[in-house]
Amino acid sequence: MEKIKRSERLGAMTRILMDTPNRIHTLGEFCELFGAAKSTISEDIDLVSSSFSRFDLGRIETVAGAAGGVRYRAIPSPAKIRRVLNDLSEKLAEPGRMLPGGFLYTSDVSADSGIAQAMGEILAAQYYDRQPHFVLTMETKGIPIALMTARMLDVPLVIARRDSRAYEGSAVKINYIAGGGNDRIETMALARRAVSPGQRALIIDDFMKGGGTLQGMVDMMKEFLAEVVGVGVMISTAEPAVKRIEGVKSLLTLEGFDKKTGRAIIHPDKSYL
Repeated sequence: MEKIKRSERLGAMTRILMDTPNRIHTLGEFCELFGAAKSTISEDIDLVSSSFSRFDLGRIETVAGAAGGVRYRAIPSPAKIRRVLNDLSEKLAEPGRMLPGGFLYTSDVSADSGIAQAMGEILAAQYYDRQPHFVLTMETKGIPIALMTARMLDVPLVIARRDSRAYEGSAVKINYIAGGGNDRIETMALARRAVSPGQRALIIDDFMKGGGTLQGMVDMMKEFLAEVVGVGVMISTAEPAVKRIEGVKSLLTLEGFDKKTGRAIIHPDKSYL
């Protein structure tokens, strides 16, 4: 086998690790790929880890044990989190985003792959230790953020729908109370094959006002005998202060709107300040 330069190994190793966040790679895997000794690969990993730490690109972690190795986790520093959320707050405070009913237009932001990935990194970092088996969201606007969170955790994305789809087979349907002020009953459906009893679910959505939809997803997981290990959202509203669900981790808080300027009064959640 042709001798591979260290610079080539470092470049390839960095790409492999960053393309597969939270996935364990054994030293033997890299030894076979690059035709190098374990001691050499260990030195390379130390160099990559040092570079990631210096430039706030996440962490390279060593996993001990027979099935151990190394993995990349895109855990942002507190300074990076504040920078991302401040920039996001400024973007969402632009004039013209106010919608009837006290809602905020966010579709263009949540659908931006770069922004969605940054939010996914922040959300995933809070739940690595809970080891969810999948990320659950409700169609449709929460999908990009939930997908990026699932990617960072290296787990599947499961999507609850407002009605069942024939191509998904039989489904479980529940009714739940939605709406921030005027209660209304809506339906949620999830394919029976999507979740197995005993699995751990992380619920991610884009917006929480009263918390009815999130509570509906928690209730859906009870139907599947699955454990909910956390709930996170992009934005939660300050009012109503009492939600239908507790313990939700929100990236941003929407206080309201300045009707004269049409700007949203929005800022990073106090837990990040």
